[in-house]
Amino acid sequence: MAGKAPESDPVQDAPEVSGPKHSAVGLPAITNALRISRQQMGVKRTALTLLRVNQKEGFDCPGCAWPDPDHRHAAEFCENGAKAVAEEATLRRVTPDFFAAHSVADLAGRSGYWLGQQGRLTQPMYLAEGATHYAPVPWERAFDIIAEELTGLVSPDEAVFYTSGRTSNEAAFLYQLFAREYGTNNLPDCSNMCHESSGSALTETIGIGKGSVSLEDLHKADLIIVAGQNPGTNHPRQLSALEKAKANGAKIISVNPLPEAGLERFKNPQTPRGLAGGGTSLTDLFLQIRLGGDQALFRALNHLLLQTDGALDEDFIREHTHGFEEFAAAAGDGLDWDETLRATGLTRAEIDEALRLVLASKRTIVCWAMGLTQHKHSVPTIREVVNFLLLRGNIGRPGAGVCPVRGHSNVQGDRTMGIFERPAPAFLDALEKEFGFAPPREHGYDVVRAIRALRDGQAKVFFAMGGNFVSATPDTEVTEAAVRRANLTVHVSTKLNRSHAVTGARALILPTLGRTEKDLQGSGEQFVTVEDSMGMVHASRGRLEPASPHLLSEPAIVCRLARRVLGENSRIPWEEFEKDYATIRDRIARVVPGFEDFNARVASPDGFALPHAPRDDRRFPTATGKANFTAAPVEFPAAPEGRLLLQTLRSHDQYNTTIYGLDDRYRGIKNGRRVVLVRPEDARALGLADGAYTDLVSEWTDGSERRAPGFRVVHYPTARGCAAAYYPETNVLIPLDHTADTSNTPASKSVVVRLEPTQL
Repeated sequence: MAGKAPESDPVQDAPEVSGPKHSAVGLPAITNALRISRQQMGVKRTALTLLRVNQKEGFDCPGCAWPDPDHRHAAEFCENGAKAVAEEATLRRVTPDFFAAHSVADLAGRSGYWLGQQGRLTQPMYLAEGATHYAPVPWERAFDIIAEELTGLVSPDEAVFYTSGRTSNEAAFLYQLFAREYGTNNLPDCSNMCHESSGSALTETIGIGKGSVSLEDLHKADLIIVAGQNPGTNHPRQLSALEKAKANGAKIISVNPLPEAGLERFKNPQTPRGLAGGGTSLTDLFLQIRLGGDQALFRALNHLLLQTDGALDEDFIREHTHGFEEFAAAAGDGLDWDETLRATGLTRAEIDEALRLVLASKRTIVCWAMGLTQHKHSVPTIREVVNFLLLRGNIGRPGAGVCPVRGHSNVQGDRTMGIFERPAPAFLDALEKEFGFAPPREHGYDVVRAIRALRDGQAKVFFAMGGNFVSATPDTEVTEAAVRRANLTVHVSTKLNRSHAVTGARALILPTLGRTEKDLQGSGEQFVTVEDSMGMVHASRGRLEPASPHLLSEPAIVCRLARRVLGENSRIPWEEFEKDYATIRDRIARVVPGFEDFNARVASPDGFALPHAPRDDRRFPTATGKANFTAAPVEFPAAPEGRLLLQTLRSHDQYNTTIYGLDDRYRGIKNGRRVVLVRPEDARALGLADGAYTDLVSEWTDGSERRAPGFRVVHYPTARGCAAAYYPETNVLIPLDHTADTSNTPASKSVVVRLEPTQL
C-alpha cells in the first residue's frame, strides 16, 4: 500500500551530519529507490512501472537525458530515475477539495518538498482576480480565459511561452508552432539556465550545439575527463558507461571543486561485485579545481601541448581547422604560471600529471555539466575545451569528442524542435514553406530577459509548459515580484510546485498526462518521442491509466489552445494533430533536418541517430567551414578577503527543483537542506565552527546585497576559498544580471558571499 502525503512540513532546523561517502550506488541505492517507490506507488504498481522504464516498448524516464544502451537490463533505471517515476506514477491525488482547504497564501508558505509530496493534479484550476483560493474550472472556460488575455494584448511580444525539458518532441513542435503563428519568438526554456553556454560555444567552434560522442565512443575512449559534473547524483547511469570504459583500459580525470562519491568508486547494482564486493574505482586523477578555474586549467594543458614535440595532430589541424596560428600565439608563449595556479587552486605537479595522461591517450573525451556552464566566462571556457580536443584531433574520431551531459529528459529535443528565442533563419523559412504563414523574425526573450520584461511591465502573460519557473530561476525575490505583475500566469503541470503559488492577477493550473500514462486520442493510442543527450531519437509509450479522467496530453492542450486563440484564421490542422500524433511527425519530417521519414524510422525499437556532421564525417558547418580555434583571455572569479565563492548544487534527494527527500546521502547530510559546505581551514579563518549557523550574504558589483538566512555550517573538503549550498534555497543570492557572457545563463556557480552569524 502506498503511503499518505505529509500533512505538515517537516522540521529542518537541525540537520544531522556525518562524513562524506567514498562510493556510490550499490545496495543502499536499491533500498532507497524501492522504499520511495513503495511509498508513492505501492508494491504492485512499483513492479509493473519500474520494469517498463527505458525499455524499448516502454516509456522514457522523465529524469535525465542519459542515453539507453543497445542491450537493456530488466531494471534499466537508476535510483533517482526511480524517484522521478514514483513521483509521477504516485497514487496520491491533489483534488479540488485540497485547493478549497489551502489558500494560495498557505501554499506559498509551504516548502517545495511538501508541495511535491501531495500527489498528482487532477483537474484544471483557476485563481480569479482577487480570489484567495484556486477553484475548479472546465477546460473550455480555461482556454477562453487564456484566449481573452492573449487576444487582448497590444502585441504578441507581451506574452512569454516557457518550456521545461520534459516536453515531448511532438508537444514542443506544436508549442513553438502556435507561439510563432500567434506572432512571437518569446520561447525561453530551461536550456537558457543550463547548457546554453555549451550550445553557444559549440555552435561557433564545431558548427553544431550538441555533443559529438555516442555511448559506444565512451566505451572506446582511452581518456575521459569529467569536468564540473556529478554523475553519481545527476546522471547515475553514466557510471555504468564509465565502468565499462575502465574495464576496456580507459583512464579518468575528475575535475571538480568537491570530491564526489560516484566518481570515486561505483558499486554497480547489476553485478555481484557491485552488490557484495568493493565495486570499481573510477577516478585515476582528481583535480580539485577552484570554482571557475577550468578555463585556466585547459589553457595550461593547451600551452603544454603546444610546447611538446609530437603532441599535436598536425594533419587534422591543417585540413580541418581554422585560426590555429592566432590561438597558438595566445596560448603557446608566456603562460603566467602564478596566475594559473592561483586560478585553478592546483599544483604544477597535478597539471603535469594530467598532461601525462593526455599524451598517453589517442582517444580523449571531455564530459561536462553545470560546473562549466554557469560562470560569467563559461562560453570561453568551453571554447578552450574544444581547443584542447582539436589540438590532438579528438573530434570526429571513434572514442573521442565533446560530451555536454544534459540534465533533463528531452531538453535537447525541445531545442531541436524549435524551442528557441533566437531561431535560425533556415528553420523559420522551413516553417513558412510548410505551413503558409510568415513567422516573426525578431529575436524573443530568453529566461533572464523574460524576467526583466515581466518586472518592467513589458510582458503580461506567462505560459509555462511544465517546469517550476520561480524555483529554477535566479534572484528569487526579483523573479517572484516580476511574475506577480503579470495579468495571467498559466502552468501545464503534473504535480504541484511553488510556481503555482506565485501568480499573476489571474492564474490557471492545467493538469497533463505524464510519461508513464496511456495517451488515447481520436485515432487510438498514441506515443511520443524524445531525443537523448547523444542525439538518439526514440519512442516513449505510457502504460498506466491516467491519474484522472480530466487530464489532457500536452499536444492536446496546445492544439485546443491554438484553435481557440487563432480561430479560423489559422490554416494549420490543429484538430488533426490532436487526433493523430503521426501527422505531427509527418510535418516535423518536412521541417527539421535529420527527421526525414520520421514515422518509419522511429518505429524501430532502437530509434535512430540524428546526423552530426563533425562526428559523422569531420565536416564542420561553421562560418569558416572548418572547426574554429579561438583565443580568449583567461578569466576566473575572485573573492575579496573574508569572502568565499559559492556554488549552488543539488542534493542526492533532488532532481532539478523537485525535492524527493531531505537527505544527501553521499555528502553525509540527513534531515535538512539549509546547510553550507565550507572547507575547515576557511571556516576557521572566518570564525565558524562546524555546526554554527550563518546567513549567506551575496555581494554584487552595484553594491547591492542579497541574504539567505539560517544555514548550518558543515566543515567539508571543498576547494580552498569555495563553498557550496543547495538550490533553490540559494537562488535568492544570484543577481539577475550575474550571467554568462554570450549565453546569458545565470552564473550560479560563482557567487561572491560573506558568511555572517545568524541572529537567533
